[in-house]
Amino acid sequence: MALTDQRLTAEEYLARPPEDRFTQLVDGEIVVTEAVLRHQRIVVELVYWLTTWCRAASGRGEAGVSANVFLDEGNVFAPDVWWVAEEHRPATSALGLHGPPDLAVEVRSPSTWRYDVGAKKTTYERHGLPELWLVDTESETVLVYRRSSPTTADFDVALELGASEALTSPLLPGFALVVEELFAR
Repeated sequence: MALTDQRLTAEEYLARPPEDRFTQLVDGEIVVTEAVLRHQRIVVELVYWLTTWCRAASGRGEAGVSANVFLDEGNVFAPDVWWVAEEHRPATSALGLHGPPDLAVEVRSPSTWRYDVGAKKTTYERHGLPELWLVDTESETVLVYRRSSPTTADFDVALELGASEALTSPLLPGFALVVEELFAR
């Protein structure tokens, strides 16, 4: 759901009061994020599994939730879950990420899904995001978009994972989460 018809730059968006942060800037448009409890449960589950994987061995990077991801003058996204490799970890004092994370995860919300599968996916791809997971709470599947190599220009791998399939990634060696576990709570 758009908050205003006025287009903003990233600088104008980031200058807004902190209490207005349950929003994102998509193509200059402020989009309100309205997460229901099921959405939040799935986000917590994903962050738990990613953080557990990160902490199981040194050098596995960092996972987090809903941070500002500055992509360009018209786009400041707040992915539901993000992961960065060790070499891309932001400083402890960072206010967000400059450029895409290594993995972005969007969980379906009624107000943002059309952006997630449309403008946000396209913008992430254009800015070189290596991998995107779109968690569809309606069909209880996970759509995975990734590049087959770091030099591939576009997402050239597209998967739809169902309940009994494992969510894995070449970016996360040894990480595996059965999709149905995301929707069990």
